[in-house]
Amino acid sequence: MTDPENCQVLEDKMNSSEDKECMEETSNCPQESEAKAVDVVNAVAESTVQEPKFYGKAQKYWSEVPATVNGMLGGLGYISAIDIQGSNTFLREIRVPGNKLALDCGAGIGRVTRNLLIPRFHCVDIVEQDPAFASKAREYCTTESQPVGSLGEIYNVGLQKFTPAKKYDLIWSQWVLGHLTELDLVDFFRRVRQGLAPDGFFVIKENVTKSKEIIDDDEDSSVTRPLEHYDILLKTAGFRIVRKVRQQNFPKDLYPVYMIACKPLSVA
Repeated sequence: MTDPENCQVLEDKMNSSEDKECMEETSNCPQESEAKAVDVVNAVAESTVQEPKFYGKAQKYWSEVPATVNGMLGGLGYISAIDIQGSNTFLREIRVPGNKLALDCGAGIGRVTRNLLIPRFHCVDIVEQDPAFASKAREYCTTESQPVGSLGEIYNVGLQKFTPAKKYDLIWSQWVLGHLTELDLVDFFRRVRQGLAPDGFFVIKENVTKSKEIIDDDEDSSVTRPLEHYDILLKTAGFRIVRKVRQQNFPKDLYPVYMIACKPLSVA
């Protein structure tokens, strides 16, 4: 997971129009998206990070973080309720048709699984590479009485190596994609697409930059990408974007956070 405390201040003031929700049915232009995607991949290829070092440093960073909600959110545990409220509203808007099986990617101790997904789905699997976090998630997400669902399988592996073995009604990924290299990110998106049930949704919730530049964070070995960047890579991986909304009521000195819901492109 990429914690929001590591977000740097982008500007002292946000444009008021950018503070409003961006909720849209996104049109797709294959030729334009493909051309932009080629530019993105070429740019990345010229400055590809050293993968073992990139992933190893992130793993070391998170191994030293406390397995608590406050630890997962970089000392900003108080935003958890606001975050979950925004995510709940978003899921109501997109109306996921199935409620049998969900997957939480980069789940940490299961904060999102417990508070957002288990109340909505009969079973929730999680992917979390840190053994301590995965162990805590099993405890944190298992209570005597669950409102709807229960914790399913825990996959103790990094997303760059994970392939869904089931068909999920919803795959949720939050504050973790900044820990994937560009090429691994596109490959992950493609594998996720194959792991969705018919009419299933893939949702990402991530920090984004306000510029068109990718910003590196050397402390936790992550990157923060522009919003357009995610649009391009999702479409490149075979998704169509259904809805895009900005999380409201977060501290103004953090990066903007967006939720993007998408579905696989129909095969003609």
